[in-house]
Amino acid sequence: MNELAAKLSRAAADREVITQLSIEHPELDLATAYQVQRELRSAAGPLAGWKLGVTSRAKQAQVGLTNPIYGFLAAAAALDLGERLDTAQLIHPRCEPEIVFILGRDLDGPHVTAANVLAASASVAVGIEVLDSRYADYEFTMTDVVADNTSAARYVVGTPVSPRDIDLRSVGVVLAKNGTVVATASGAAALGHPAAAVAWLVRQLSTTGEGLRAGEIVLSGGLTAAVSVGPGDVVTASIDRLGSLDLGCD
Repeated sequence: MNELAAKLSRAAADREVITQLSIEHPELDLATAYQVQRELRSAAGPLAGWKLGVTSRAKQAQVGLTNPIYGFLAAAAALDLGERLDTAQLIHPRCEPEIVFILGRDLDGPHVTAANVLAASASVAVGIEVLDSRYADYEFTMTDVVADNTSAARYVVGTPVSPRDIDLRSVGVVLAKNGTVVATASGAAALGHPAAAVAWLVRQLSTTGEGLRAGEIVLSGGLTAAVSVGPGDVVTASIDRLGSLDLGCD
């Protein structure tokens, strides 16, 4: 596992693509891929939280999975409000809109529900996740992407608001690039309810004795297809009741 994690780390640091791990290691399965991811996490420094992927039913059907996948968020990967994305540090960055949960108290256990997640959340916010696969041509299997920490690269979180009295299933989501709308969705795109996606994460973490901690953030899953970005681009994510967030790129 150390060797595979080191290979992915070098690819990110050198901004050079590598061949899919599953091609060179056909025995790689999801359990082993998460072990590789944990090796990356142990070397990533302070943890800011977690992220989910493959949360839409359509995407699950496309890739032949019945559950989403998850990765970790390194504190060092966060972008501040107004900070620009340096695309030269990445290989082939893409952006997607997210509903972000900020935990107000610890949450763990095998029976956590969406209602428990909402009760434990101090606030929610609009977010933009920057994805950057370390594989050539942005092509990979699910085991590859799990090992690669679900293509995590950077993220920015907007101003938090209270989740009370907001139906996160029905909020409208708009993703724009350079002022042109490129995708729309609703909060229900994440497992029918973004809090349900976070609840799945908590139940999954409980199998390894982990959970969410107060102050951590969770990106509950991309709500639209991700859009590629380069120098000069500006991406805007807007979510009803949560606000709007811009990310400029250099």
